[in-house]
Amino acid sequence: MNYTLHQLQIFLKITQLKSITKASEALFLSQPAVSIQLKKFQDQFSIPLTEVVGRQLYVTDFGQEIAEAAEKILNEVNAINYKTLSFKGQVAGRLKISVVSTGKYVMPYFLSDFTNKNSGVDLIMDVTNKQSVVKSLENNEVDFSLVSVIPEQMNLERVELMANKLYLVGGTKDKFDRKVSKKKIFETYPMLYREDGSATRSAMESFIASHNISTPKKMELTSNEALKQAVIAGLGYSIMPLIGIKNELKNGDLKIIPFKGLPITTTWNLVWQKSKKLSPTALAYLDFINSEKERIIEENFDWYNQY
Repeated sequence: MNYTLHQLQIFLKITQLKSITKASEALFLSQPAVSIQLKKFQDQFSIPLTEVVGRQLYVTDFGQEIAEAAEKILNEVNAINYKTLSFKGQVAGRLKISVVSTGKYVMPYFLSDFTNKNSGVDLIMDVTNKQSVVKSLENNEVDFSLVSVIPEQMNLERVELMANKLYLVGGTKDKFDRKVSKKKIFETYPMLYREDGSATRSAMESFIASHNISTPKKMELTSNEALKQAVIAGLGYSIMPLIGIKNELKNGDLKIIPFKGLPITTTWNLVWQKSKKLSPTALAYLDFINSEKERIIEENFDWYNQY
């Protein structure tokens, strides 16, 4: 056996993505380069690691076992590198964070200075839906999660970052009948919702129910970006987080419609399990957040108070 760490890395990425093309994109390599390294790696084993059925690549049972071993080896190599940097007095290690989809407009600002200052930190940020974020916390797969609604069933620690404000929003090119009362907007025009399980949808549904508003026309979209474009195009109205529509408001593509009881205000929270033993890297990040969050908010979200 004479395989390299580079080959292990490539093979592991192929098994994770089930695609040579996607692996090459993730590793910033050409597809031929990845294919060549996979062949060289396969040539060292008499048992197939992968197989192609139709156009789909499948990992064999043997290949899956090799992939698991490769992941362990690569993790150990990374640990050696982190320890070397730590002995030099640098913060080094992996920082894994899961973020609800709208949180992508928030979390990067609370990470950039920390990662720029600590080059030995490898950041893994998964932007996904609320259910997946909660699952990653339950399975102890991440150091921290960013949520606007705290999962009640879990025993969590938290740091409050900033307010999350949700407004009734419409496109500026719509043909809204000015004679229709604002409350009738919900009954007259389609209301656009996020998918089930979304914190934004839950907040919207709670608001509508608490105000006894009827919404006979409904549409559902599975991402904040899709929802935003649908509102801009005039498909309907929605209650949306302010944090995600800054540019659209500035450019005049969207407008906030004043409505009694709005905005809905929640809080963006960085959370982690109370029972979790945080790594030195995670503890260093927590110290950074506690000492720098006010500065970060002031420097990056001063526009927020205009609404």
